[in-house]
Amino acid sequence: MLRPAPISLTLLLAGTLMTTSADAQVGTPVVETPNPSDIPQPVAGEASLAGSDRPDITRFLNVRRAYAPSLAPDGRQVAFRTQISGTPQLWVVDAAGGWPKQLTFGESVTFHAWSPAGEWIVYGTDRGGNEREGFYLITPDGTTERELLPPSDAFRQFGAFTRDGRRIVYATTARTGVDFDIHLLDVERGADREIFRGRMGLYAVSFSPDGRHVLLSESRGEDANDLFLLDVATGRLDTLFAPEDRSSYAGFAWTPDGSGFYLASDQEREFAGLAYYDVAVRSLRWIDTPAQDVEDVGLSPDGHLLVWSVNGGGYTYVLARDLRTGATIPPPDLPPGVARVTWAEQANVAAFSATGPQVPGDIWIWRPERGTTTRVTISDAAGLDLARMVIPTHYDFTARDGVTLHGLLYLPPGLAPGVKPPVLLGVHGGPTAQARPEFDPAVQYLLTRGIAYFDLNFRGSTGYGKQFARLNDGRLRGHEYLDMEDAVRWLGEEGLADASRAAVMGGSYGGYLTMAAMTRLPEVFRSGVAFVGVANWVTALEGASPQLKASDRIEYGDIDDPDDRRFFAEISPIAHVKDVRAPVMVLHGANDPRDPVTESDQFVRGIREIGGEVEYLRFPDEGHGIRRLANRIIAYRRIAAFLERTLGVGMVP
Repeated sequence: MLRPAPISLTLLLAGTLMTTSADAQVGTPVVETPNPSDIPQPVAGEASLAGSDRPDITRFLNVRRAYAPSLAPDGRQVAFRTQISGTPQLWVVDAAGGWPKQLTFGESVTFHAWSPAGEWIVYGTDRGGNEREGFYLITPDGTTERELLPPSDAFRQFGAFTRDGRRIVYATTARTGVDFDIHLLDVERGADREIFRGRMGLYAVSFSPDGRHVLLSESRGEDANDLFLLDVATGRLDTLFAPEDRSSYAGFAWTPDGSGFYLASDQEREFAGLAYYDVAVRSLRWIDTPAQDVEDVGLSPDGHLLVWSVNGGGYTYVLARDLRTGATIPPPDLPPGVARVTWAEQANVAAFSATGPQVPGDIWIWRPERGTTTRVTISDAAGLDLARMVIPTHYDFTARDGVTLHGLLYLPPGLAPGVKPPVLLGVHGGPTAQARPEFDPAVQYLLTRGIAYFDLNFRGSTGYGKQFARLNDGRLRGHEYLDMEDAVRWLGEEGLADASRAAVMGGSYGGYLTMAAMTRLPEVFRSGVAFVGVANWVTALEGASPQLKASDRIEYGDIDDPDDRRFFAEISPIAHVKDVRAPVMVLHGANDPRDPVTESDQFVRGIREIGGEVEYLRFPDEGHGIRRLANRIIAYRRIAAFLERTLGVGMVP
């Protein structure tokens, strides 16, 4: 979700937001929220030894990861991001391996891309997580840096470089604050001009090889988009895909001659397949149509080798084909988990980012013509034995209304036969996202403390077909929270966990679901941890950012319609806050542009006014998540202690 911050920077920095008598019901106390104790302070203390029986959670949080590879045009170097310095920064390493070099040292880097000309890397940063990015250029050796676009109040979305590296295309709300216009920026001269006057939810995603056309994507709900082809010189916009049955189009890989592109789409299908689109004749040809989602597509620069991936139960399975012969070729050998691919612009070299329960995140270089795969980053494991990290099992089970739900179950190691552990139910954000087998340091720590973790794919999740992803659209959202109760019930009936000792935790949309569970299922969960959630759908949808308003009316409904407004007021956790019985922990960044921090403020205030138990961590230097390592340590130490106490497994040593 992407929500703009609604209160002033002065109030955010001050860390106080006074309530008035109008904020409370008659006869209830007025509670100042936030108060000074809600603002986290640095905590001293080192992690315990990794080899001890009980390493502190800080050990797990110090496990590093490398991600988002972007290759130099000749494939000899790769740029990536890692938080080894405490915040996500830009690094470069030789594609043959070696010691990496850090390029940036300021605010968190939010995106980057190597210029096809090779001399620059473009990257973005925001201010304290507010997601309003400035764009910058830096040389691969880090010695020269230029500002392309200074930070502003506008939301921007980077699109792509032209193949010659001379221009970039991006979307910006600078003109109206709401509509996304498409701009072309000359990298050397700095000349910036609008090439298409846009609308909400419209973004540039790819240049044709000759730079004459740009693919534009327009949101149609959170799981679908329409696709257009923009003529850069004339401004003519041709519709490529805008079907009545909304569909998704992604992963665009142009052929070298620009005659067409490969993509993943679920047009007229339940699952996304691999297809080729011929631009001249405007036709779509299917290449691979598995009963699972194709989700990543890449083409070698000579147009000979096609790589794509399939999502099976959250795991990535990579496939590759030689288009000259039609023969399948062996894909790179990657660890089980989730992977993505990108190719160099001028060499048949591909980079894969991969993460899994036993690989926090690293980068592999694949040279298919040599048949070699090289791991070029080996992120520090903070002294932990990653081979001991728990790998989940995928389960399907039936909800009360007959819908098949899904999830990944992590069980604590060394469970004695017949022992049913307490369980933490995880609910992901989105809601059009999926629980996937990635490395989660907090989860792996809690497993060592004897707490099971069930990562739930509730109705509305992706990865299980188009219809499943839409089972919570609009008014169907009213019963969605019951999936959480059904999951706990099923875990207990199957003897997999102790259903009487269950907690729930989630962020963003998962934060909303956690708040909903605390208010609507007060007897099911012993506690809940809500990150950056929505307490009041009316205020959240009214304050939606331009990125979301284009999709919200399909995913949720029209907040200006009286019936929709009434419905969302009824399902909002704040409307049921008086029913909270179990302890709650709430975390939020004061600069969050997606779900404003006032959502958590009002939920915490509501619990305090009824005398409920709530812990609040309101970070003044974070946005929609927790980027800074120091803040993550504060947050997850508190979370671990909270869950261990409320689930009855003791305190953090």
